[in-house]
Amino acid sequence: MKIGMKKTLSMSFDDALTKVPEALKSEGFGVLTEIDVQKTLAQKLQVSFRKYRILARCRPRSTPA
Repeated sequence: MKIGMKKTLSMSFDDALTKVPEALKSEGFGVLTEIDVQKTLAQKLQVSFRKYRILARCRPRSTPA
């Protein structure tokens, strides 16, 4: 069973890190936090890993004042 979503982009990793949050913002989402998996694995486990980021996003609902 596969769980999750995947989207392949035709741009560099660094360009995607700039453009994805902008695209999310245009759809009403924000990025709550960003996890640099490559850096975390290197620091915690001394393991080499490919460039990999997790963007935790949210879409706040407007509430009546």
